[in-house]
Amino acid sequence: MSSLLPVEKVKREILNRIENPSISPKFGADPGARAIPALLDYGIVNLDKPEGPTSHQVSYYVQEALGISKSGHSGTLDPNVTGVLPVALGRATRVVQALLSEGKEYVGIMHLHKEVTREQLETTIKSFVGKIKQLPPIRSNVKRQTRFRKIYYFDILEFNGQDVLFRTGTQAGTYIRKLCHDIGQKLGTGAHMSELRRTKVGHFNEGNIVTLQDLKDAYWFWKNEGNEKFIRKCILPMEQACLGLGKIYLLDSAVDTICHGANLAVPGIARLETGIEKDSQVALMTLKGELIALGKSLMSSKDIHSAGKGLAVKTDKVFMPAGTYPKMQKV
Repeated sequence: MSSLLPVEKVKREILNRIENPSISPKFGADPGARAIPALLDYGIVNLDKPEGPTSHQVSYYVQEALGISKSGHSGTLDPNVTGVLPVALGRATRVVQALLSEGKEYVGIMHLHKEVTREQLETTIKSFVGKIKQLPPIRSNVKRQTRFRKIYYFDILEFNGQDVLFRTGTQAGTYIRKLCHDIGQKLGTGAHMSELRRTKVGHFNEGNIVTLQDLKDAYWFWKNEGNEKFIRKCILPMEQACLGLGKIYLLDSAVDTICHGANLAVPGIARLETGIEKDSQVALMTLKGELIALGKSLMSSKDIHSAGKGLAVKTDKVFMPAGTYPKMQKV
């Protein structure tokens, strides 16, 4: 079975609408070159949530560690669950919305209440891969009604008759505790989840995860010794949250109008990625790779590339301050 989330399988190419567009060095900057104060306002931390506190509490601990007043996390984890918890900082807080619909991966232990054979277990698990019906648990933050969710993969890593070490990739909003319970019901043995760790949220994974202590130490070295090395490893540009989205790159002359909340017309587009579908969420970017805004595509990649006019994107959330790029023309 493939142990990749859908977003990790997507391969996009660049379509040029305008060859060699003009890029002024006077305005904007490469996201990786932001000054630390700007990074604290437009950054995201791939945090390793510890066992014990709620996700909301952990988000507050990040604020305390970095001396900021605002942060927001993507995808709530139960207090006893650890692992990947992207936390956006300052004005970047709303960027976590781009991650809420992306798939998640977990590694955990499911305890069966009676012994079964591996063959019985594998046969039952196969029936849970694909689209399933799931009734959220009684203690949940959503309306308790049956809904469909997708299980992308469910791999057995170790098995001793009753304890199953597993790795599963699921659609956002899937309750892993309930999934284990339902597998036990179908097996006829009963089962419960005894341990769980989240290992992926879209493109965020354990490869560059940091702890709260890492973050505190990195901030101290920057604030007290002027050493930026560690804090730059801990805080990523907010653009990292948009890796799973289709991207549309604007001409420098079109950027400021979008910063004022205008919708994007086709003439303002320099290049775009393939695979964008109508009504999908997209990221509007500068030619330097800065996130300007998120929006809903009103056309597919193919239609945008071939069109000479018309509205291409309905702008939703704007991140770049007006005035970052000069106002030159209306798009």
